[in-house]
Amino acid sequence: MSALLEWRDCLGSEFVVTDRPALAAAATTTFATQQTIPAILRPATRAEVQACLRIATRYGAAVYPVSSGKNWGYGSSVPTKTETAILDLSRMTRILDFSEQLAYVTVEPGVTQEQLRVFLAERGSKLWMDSTGSSPLASLVGNTMERGFGHTPYGDHFAHSCGLEVVLPGGECVETGYGRYPDAKCAALHRWGVGASLDGLFSQSNFGVVTRMTIWLMPAPAYFQAFFFRCDEGKAVGPVIEALSQLRLSGTLQSAVHIGNDYKVLGGLGQYPWEEMGGETPLGLERMGVMRKRLQIGLWNGSGGLYGTRRQVAEARRLVRAALKGKVSRLVFMDDRLLALSLRFAKPIQFFSGWDLSKTLHLLQPLYGLLKGLPTAQPVGSAYWRKRMAPPAEMDPDRDGCGLLWFAPVVPATGADVEAVRAVIVEVMLGAGFEPMISLTLLNGRAISCVSSISYDRAVAGEDERAMVCYRELVARVNGMGYYSYRLGVQSMAEIDRGDRYGELLRQIKQAVDPAGILSPGRYEPAARRAARA
Repeated sequence: MSALLEWRDCLGSEFVVTDRPALAAAATTTFATQQTIPAILRPATRAEVQACLRIATRYGAAVYPVSSGKNWGYGSSVPTKTETAILDLSRMTRILDFSEQLAYVTVEPGVTQEQLRVFLAERGSKLWMDSTGSSPLASLVGNTMERGFGHTPYGDHFAHSCGLEVVLPGGECVETGYGRYPDAKCAALHRWGVGASLDGLFSQSNFGVVTRMTIWLMPAPAYFQAFFFRCDEGKAVGPVIEALSQLRLSGTLQSAVHIGNDYKVLGGLGQYPWEEMGGETPLGLERMGVMRKRLQIGLWNGSGGLYGTRRQVAEARRLVRAALKGKVSRLVFMDDRLLALSLRFAKPIQFFSGWDLSKTLHLLQPLYGLLKGLPTAQPVGSAYWRKRMAPPAEMDPDRDGCGLLWFAPVVPATGADVEAVRAVIVEVMLGAGFEPMISLTLLNGRAISCVSSISYDRAVAGEDERAMVCYRELVARVNGMGYYSYRLGVQSMAEIDRGDRYGELLRQIKQAVDPAGILSPGRYEPAARRAARA
């Protein structure tokens, strides 16, 4: 293949990977895929990315950029189309610019959550990053361009980014916002620049490769307090959702609030209770109710953060108490001091009361850290829910055969809408033999991401097929109700197409920037063009 020879000349043979084990690993994700990968390209600079794309365009060779490949549950490193080379950007790990005073950092796509955490800690910075519940080794740029979200007031990652440097499929480079002007002083400080804004075109698309991005950081508040609540039987989550929505709209709550059902919390505490269930699946509602009472978790369990001065937090705490009164079974507020005391006295409390506080803290401590922007690997363990092996110290759901599919519709922040979607998810997933692990995230005061995970063991014959059938039914039924996902996996990119003018405009833009169709073919791309090109 002539493209391979030129890529080797450009990058060096060691950075054009073609050995079968490496290619097989890159083609493996947490659900069944058929795509094959001819090569993995590992550029280290923007210039090398440009050269790789020029070569790809010249030979009509498809390439698929990934930042760290930790996009578990959505496809990891697997391209949308077969016979597509991976453009692995994980060697691009430079932190290019940083300002403590103006609270921003400029990074390349290989910079991970953990790398930024260490960078800030080493400088004694008073700035907080925002972290997702994914791996600490996940890419900051990758998650932002997928419009992922975290936990702090800066949780909407794309809304807190600017100044993109983008390499187009033909190798040309563009900068968004003020970055297009020489020596612009506000390229890292203001999103819009002047004229049409292009930033959004490069999120969830295949129009270009982002090689640099500025991320805004949050000044550490004078005081922080987390709150945790639960709803037991008889306490519907709808009134809680609507109360929190009003608090968010009024500005009392500044950050996302996450609410997980009992299955979601159980998945965070450990693995499937194989012995207790006698090896049978799924864990049904009645048995889940028994375990819920024994573990002292709620039917719904939520967490959020309060940020500001002590007086501001005290007033926000008062308003949260008032809003949730009578709607939740338990409401607890926690700061650094109380958390430290709880960790210190967990064993004495268990001795005198019989309540195993350590299990609760096992789940709460990472959540508490996420509310302060601290990445944690703890949530990744839930991918091992149905595995018979314990999660290893270095977790890799792809390598370890974990089955995981995310379904992530967005619904209005009303009790009726949340209940309608919840009921369908529970019915479909239990009917298909999977536990309905549901997480509700109040993205703003108006909308909620209702994320559910289909978790299984890929080593069990037939599970891949059953999981995909379950996923397809969820998509068909929930989309049919008017609720659509905020993010898609490589198995479902065709969902973007509705045969409308919007899709036609996307096709026209794609034709203009990538007439050879070499960049991530099929990624968030209307189906009509894929069919025509095939």
